[in-house]
Amino acid sequence: MLLWLLLLILRVAPKAVLLLKPPWSTTFKGEKVTLICRESHSLAQGNTLWYRDKNLWRAKHNEIQITESGNYQCKTQGSSLSDAVHVEFSSDWLILQASHPVFEGDDVTLRCQGKNDKNAYNKVYYKDGKQLPSSYNLDSIKLNSVSRDNSKYHCTAYRMLLTVRYKQTSKYLNIQVQELFPHPVLRASSSTPIEGSTMTLTCETQLSPQKPNVQLQFSFFRDSQTLGSGWSRSPKLQIPAMWTEDSGSYWCEAETVSHSIKKRSLRSQIHVQRVPVSNVNLEIQPTGGQLIEGENMVLICSVAQGSGNVTFSWHREGTVRSLGRKTQRSLLAELQVLTVKERDAGRYYCAADNVHGPILSTRIRVTVRIPVSRPVLTLSTPGPQAAVGDLLELHCEAPRGSPPILYQFYHEDVTLGNSSAPSGGGASFNLSLTAEHSGNYSCDADNGLGAQRSHRVSLSVTVPVSFPVLTLRAPGAQAEVGDMLELHCEALAGSSPILYWFHHEDVTLGSSLAPSVGEHSGNYSCEAANDLGAQRSEYSSLHLGTSGNRTGLTAAAVTGLLLSILGPAAAAALLHHARTRRKTGGLSATGTSSYSSSECQEPALSKPSRIDPQEPIHADPLALMELEPMYSNVNPGDSNPVYSQIWSIRHTKENSGEMPFRQIEELTVFYSELKKIHLDDSAGQASNRGRVHEDDEENYENVLCVSLASDH
Repeated sequence: MLLWLLLLILRVAPKAVLLLKPPWSTTFKGEKVTLICRESHSLAQGNTLWYRDKNLWRAKHNEIQITESGNYQCKTQGSSLSDAVHVEFSSDWLILQASHPVFEGDDVTLRCQGKNDKNAYNKVYYKDGKQLPSSYNLDSIKLNSVSRDNSKYHCTAYRMLLTVRYKQTSKYLNIQVQELFPHPVLRASSSTPIEGSTMTLTCETQLSPQKPNVQLQFSFFRDSQTLGSGWSRSPKLQIPAMWTEDSGSYWCEAETVSHSIKKRSLRSQIHVQRVPVSNVNLEIQPTGGQLIEGENMVLICSVAQGSGNVTFSWHREGTVRSLGRKTQRSLLAELQVLTVKERDAGRYYCAADNVHGPILSTRIRVTVRIPVSRPVLTLSTPGPQAAVGDLLELHCEAPRGSPPILYQFYHEDVTLGNSSAPSGGGASFNLSLTAEHSGNYSCDADNGLGAQRSHRVSLSVTVPVSFPVLTLRAPGAQAEVGDMLELHCEALAGSSPILYWFHHEDVTLGSSLAPSVGEHSGNYSCEAANDLGAQRSEYSSLHLGTSGNRTGLTAAAVTGLLLSILGPAAAAALLHHARTRRKTGGLSATGTSSYSSSECQEPALSKPSRIDPQEPIHADPLALMELEPMYSNVNPGDSNPVYSQIWSIRHTKENSGEMPFRQIEELTVFYSELKKIHLDDSAGQASNRGRVHEDDEENYENVLCVSLASDH
């Protein structure tokens, strides 16, 4: 059935089948033989063409009777010309008959027949002149699995004629063994297949329709190597891909399943063609070649055409050795680069080669972007310390990171602004400082791969002192001789520590040349200073009046000026000391001191505590009170002496040329010259000032009575 379908596919009509009745190809002359023409498994329909010795003989129905020797063939409308059958009409007395039809591998019956067979005996059969075994005195013998060869058969027998025995020999007979199937023909889908392409091999043959039950199997070979799995019922073999090494001599075999008949095809040369590689292309993943440091990169090299083993290699410009190499039967290969670094950036290409020479791909640039590292924030000002009005430069820089980098600046987590670094590196932001700009600063760096924030940097903004305000405070509405006058100096703004300095007519109070009581009238000013410099107040004028009748004038007359730079502790201690001395006898009723120089003592002043740096250094206003002067070696001749008491600040020698607030070594109290006051003649006081002054200088000297050591 498979062969029948194959013949239909090939559009070749099957051969007609010629049968003999009786089934002997040799018979005695004078007898008749019927020829029957069949189409495969059925009788022929319509007229049948009959041929004798290859010539058209007649057109009749599918059966005819013949009486003459010859080679007979037939053909129907649905079949092709049958194989020739030789029918022999013999005039001999002894003939050898063979059954018909006989196909390769069939068993055939040979019959030795006499014209008057009852008179023939001792029959013997021969093949090619040799007696066949076990063939003596048999009317017929069977030959197993005959093949198409040139063997000649004959037989002998004895006959009795009257009383004489004669030996008779038949003519030689060639058994008409029909071909079960012709020698197969190997056919390939292409004799010059392209490498990598599929190829189909077909072992073509035609099984006789008279043997529909015979099964064939097939096998294919290249040179001496069996292809596929060996014997198969299918006459086709498909090779998925042909390669150069598959070139060679191909052939096939067909045989019956019983292995009785085997036939081989002729050899066919098949040469596999190799296709050179072309259109080499490189693809990079991630797409576009944009990578982040630490990612994996895949390089895919492919070719549009190319057969056989293709060698792929990958390269980066500037490097001698290839990054990798693979040889495989494929139009595509890939190489993985793990954990790319900054140094892996560059131009990449690949090459493909299948013996015809390498073909290069176009070059693709690979960029490796680096996330920013934690930036470093640097603050810089024109001077050694930040001051109000300075231009503060905030410089933020990430040590690593691909540009462009955007920097964001913060003060106490409040955004100040941003600046970009298109080419990498750092960026700066300028800020004009005010007092509110003290605090913590930080910055962010971001290049789109994640932001990083710097450590906090603290900044303290130093504020210059403002112009101080000087206030003169007296007990009454009009300052008079003997009043306690408080000089209060205060700067409303400025970073601590702030030191204050007092001046009378541009003379610093506390200098070695202290002004006299009569000179307390005039212009006063003060200075406030910190590390950024000093500011001086405007002048305040003081005009002293006189009082004709004032209780405690003598005691009050010695009061003088109290500067508010002492601080509350020192002023309170001094007042307490004065009151204690009065209670114990202090001055006599005449105002003459009863103390000697050895009795002059230091006031018990406690060491001043640290002053709040934000508060101006000054004392609270002192209430008007009487202070008992402390002096020694004084013998005034007048009953109304008046003393002026001055507190001064003395600085060290090495800082004597600098601002007075830089270094303070000790606080010292001085007594001034004695002044005589005529209560009933205040108008003449000024005219007698020069003379009295001269007298006082001759009779009295300033006595250092109190010395206060101070840290500042």
